[in-house]
Amino acid sequence: MSKQFFSVQYESTTTRARLGTVTTPHGEIKTPVFMPVGTQATVKTMAPHELYDLGAEIILSNTYHLYLRPGEDLVAEAGGLHQFMNWQRPILTDSGGFQVFSLGPLRKISEEGVEFRSHLDGSKHFISPEKSIQIQMGLGADIIMAFDECAPYPADYEYVKKSKDLTTRWARRCKAAHTREDQALFGIIQGGMYKDLRRESAEELLELDFPGYGIGGLSVGEPKELMYEVLEDLIPVMPKDKPRYLMGVGSPDCLIEGVIRGVDMFDCVWPTRLARHGMAITRKGNLAVRDRPYGRDFRPIEEGCPCYTCQNFSRAYIRHLIKAKEVLGIRLTTIHNLSFLIRLMHDIRQAIAEERLLEFRDEFLAEYGSGK
Repeated sequence: MSKQFFSVQYESTTTRARLGTVTTPHGEIKTPVFMPVGTQATVKTMAPHELYDLGAEIILSNTYHLYLRPGEDLVAEAGGLHQFMNWQRPILTDSGGFQVFSLGPLRKISEEGVEFRSHLDGSKHFISPEKSIQIQMGLGADIIMAFDECAPYPADYEYVKKSKDLTTRWARRCKAAHTREDQALFGIIQGGMYKDLRRESAEELLELDFPGYGIGGLSVGEPKELMYEVLEDLIPVMPKDKPRYLMGVGSPDCLIEGVIRGVDMFDCVWPTRLARHGMAITRKGNLAVRDRPYGRDFRPIEEGCPCYTCQNFSRAYIRHLIKAKEVLGIRLTTIHNLSFLIRLMHDIRQAIAEERLLEFRDEFLAEYGSGK
């Protein structure tokens, strides 16, 4: 991958926020960026052209799920994920580590890797760091992630230290196994909520000189303020010339607070999952459009929103679709939620450029908690 993989165009003088560009074989990504999640080679209910229209510059797909079904060999035979799903902008694949470790009693961790049983049919599988990299090279994403262990919250210091050390050893093996020059392999910093272990993890992975770094093991149940404290302590240790990716974070407040602390990339299933439960994100908070009070509400989800949903349909119609279990209902809420977050990131980038990010945060959060 080119040394020009990431460039910083502007650094804020009042926060750690910065404006940057990630350059991949499938196009440029303006940072800070939110990445919609397309777990199984699709962002649920969305066609690629709709994601283009929303302004999505990169999406994330899941190694664990695509390994189990349809298999990386089939995807590679199809020409890689971009061809398989007809998405011609950048793709990031996670390593599968978080999904495997979420299986709880269905998995067994060893130095070599993780043995687990499929959540689909109970069949037994084994993923090592090398196997994770092999799968991701077959999938052909532009950015791939090292295989890591994500410690739960809460967890005691000794467990998290052993987990962090294992993640470092696995990162070395991932780097040795990775041979595709058209992919950027990111390391993942672990260490739980222990600031010293986070710094140790960062320093160990910096020695491997990855082109970017994920921050894993946050937003796993800890209070948000604790996550912010960990980020404030960790970010100064991370290199300024590499993108910083906070994994699994996507609520508006966390996006803004993460950017203020120096994060460049985010992903989360939250907006699409919320949409499937009849919930819409608005500037005043989350709107349960599925609920009875909106049955005769002929306003759009959000006044002034330029998305296709708000320009064409009412809360009453969307509620009707959701109650009738019509797929269009969750398509419309998904379009709105993703549009909201992608536009929020645009507004955040503009606020950084104009040196008013702290004011933007205060104004946004005051309204975000104000109700419907």
